[in-house]
Amino acid sequence: MKKRGLISIICPVHNERESIPVFYSRLQSSIAPLRRSYDFELIFINDSSTDSTLSVIQELRSKDSSIQVLTLSRNFGYQAAVLAGMKYARGNGIFTIDVDCEDPPELIPHFVSKWNEGYDVVYGLREGRPEARILIKVRKLFYRSLKIMADSDIVLDMAEFALISSHVRDIIVDNQNTFPFLRAEIGYVGFSRVGIKYDRQSRVMGKSHYNIWRMAVFASGGILTSSTFPMRFAFYFLPLFILFNLVVLASDLLFGFAGLFRILVTFDLVYGISLLTVYGLYFARIYKNSISRPVFVVDWKRSYHNFPKVVTDRSFQKTLIR
Repeated sequence: MKKRGLISIICPVHNERESIPVFYSRLQSSIAPLRRSYDFELIFINDSSTDSTLSVIQELRSKDSSIQVLTLSRNFGYQAAVLAGMKYARGNGIFTIDVDCEDPPELIPHFVSKWNEGYDVVYGLREGRPEARILIKVRKLFYRSLKIMADSDIVLDMAEFALISSHVRDIIVDNQNTFPFLRAEIGYVGFSRVGIKYDRQSRVMGKSHYNIWRMAVFASGGILTSSTFPMRFAFYFLPLFILFNLVVLASDLLFGFAGLFRILVTFDLVYGISLLTVYGLYFARIYKNSISRPVFVVDWKRSYHNFPKVVTDRSFQKTLIR
């Protein structure tokens, strides 16, 4: 039987030495029925792990030549690691999945089946997850609020657990944004997409590196990347702001309501600080985009692969495949 092509599976890892063997075993069992139709390459993106993660992958690679490992020169974060994997993936389809098995590898055949139906993006639609209810509600509120504010579409309840066609990947990696927010990028590019509902599972091994602080940074970055509403809101509010000032000043002059004037000063101060903060954040984002630093840097001395010849563009330190 002639195979339909290559599917690249991208796995970002950071200090996941315990999870990798379990994940690899489950993954191989899951994709075994698909090997009659597809070839696979498994790309681990080692986000500068400090434990023996790299050694564990190297041991697997010694037995499985389809395994590639790209090591980043420092810890660039999850989104950057996924983007690195997308950039070097050679498949007709590119699948992203975490090695902690919270997103079960056993669902991969279902994703491939939907992809074969002609969908360009097949994504995991998280219905349940093993975490506190309050955190679940906050997540849902955030993404639904972001969808309202966003300048383009946001795919609700989407996970990075997804299979995309190579032409979708090409557009995503061509983006010059220094803060990749893949859920927004996939919503922006459009194309046909479908969600597969599932319940997220508990981590199989180790501890999560994703804490409240990282969530807050990720959320704020997502807003800055996806929406200009916070900037526009200041102008929407400006007429009311001016009217309020005029009313308070008139009340003070006509009736001597000095207390209202103190309220006005406080209100203006809060408004001004908020305005400067919002615009400062956006200007900082513009500055970072303008200096065009790479989102990630690959340490080729600690990377093991059989990719085609790699050419380095010295002017921007970006790696490209020819």
